[in-house]
Amino acid sequence: MTGFNEPGSTQTALLLLGRGTDAGSERGVDCPGELPAPSDPDLVERARAAKEALGGNVFILGHHYQRDEVIQFADVTGDSFKLAQQAAARPDAEYILFCGVHFMAESADILTGPHQQVILPDLAAGCSMADMATASQVEQCWEDLQRVGIADVTVPVTYMNSTAAIKGFVGREGGIVCTSSNAERALRWAYDQGEKVLFLPDQHLGRNTMVRELGYSLEDCVLYNPHKPNGGLTDEELRNAKIILWKGHCSVHGRFTLECVEEMRRVDPEVNIMVHPECKHEVVAAADYVGSTEYIIRQLEAAPAGSSWAVGTELNLVRRLANRFPDKKISFLDKTVCYCSTMNRIDLPHLVWALEELVAGRVPNTITVDAATAAYAREALDRMLALP
Repeated sequence: MTGFNEPGSTQTALLLLGRGTDAGSERGVDCPGELPAPSDPDLVERARAAKEALGGNVFILGHHYQRDEVIQFADVTGDSFKLAQQAAARPDAEYILFCGVHFMAESADILTGPHQQVILPDLAAGCSMADMATASQVEQCWEDLQRVGIADVTVPVTYMNSTAAIKGFVGREGGIVCTSSNAERALRWAYDQGEKVLFLPDQHLGRNTMVRELGYSLEDCVLYNPHKPNGGLTDEELRNAKIILWKGHCSVHGRFTLECVEEMRRVDPEVNIMVHPECKHEVVAAADYVGSTEYIIRQLEAAPAGSSWAVGTELNLVRRLANRFPDKKISFLDKTVCYCSTMNRIDLPHLVWALEELVAGRVPNTITVDAATAAYAREALDRMLALP
């Protein structure tokens, strides 16, 4: 299939230039309408005025990785699943304006009522990790497992950071969604249902949870590459594996290296290294603390004054926490600035544009998941919600 995943393709060039779409990707790059100029000094006041005019009809969600200029207008901040839950808990809000990325808005649409409309201020705000597992690729993987004779004993588990189509596949095949907070519980549930797990789409969260939390070895994990026949694995490797990890990763958390950790310890022997489980296994193994975004925030809230921390997660959040806790030394784990580029597409001009469109009676950039996909995806999400 020609498209986004083929290096050097015309389609890739068009996407990078901000034109065109890819049917195999959750991302679109269309943003109809004229955006306010980023230099407009009245943007903050325009956002306030539009939000006030809309009143309770609009509910603004802001992911932790968003810019401060956007977060200031959020009614609730949090990680992707917390925000989707918050949207579902606000049935009176006609419009859910999601300042995050595409898969998050899809989850909100799945969990909210039919009378509510979920809006993404910039349709180009996708997720490279979610894009690494397309529905057709996962269906091919499942066919490979069926041919080898292990699909019947394999339970699919998908990270929240996946498209609605992948969540729908997982729900259809009796699997479950997980977050970085409950991946251990989700995997234990999966092993109660079957003998093996297909973990999508982040290899690092799956590997780290298996080894650190469930006590398996690295040899129990194999990596399925969707761009190679049979995932680049032999039939025997698939049959012997306890978990089949998808070859996907987070472009932000994947940048942190063991050298980053060693350099921080050399500069400050008292530093506490804290990283997200989307980081590589060797980074997680070398860290002092490992946990989800919400875990990282809680740890820093409870940390004693004067303590030193190097945090391996998205820079907007690290910088915000450093400003929030000036009595603690909080720094970014890598010397290289590392924002989530797609998350940062939601800026103040896009937020103002979306709000003013709503005030004018036009509903922009709605995110809608088809009914069949939403039903299966909801099954996978409900299984997660039922975890003890």
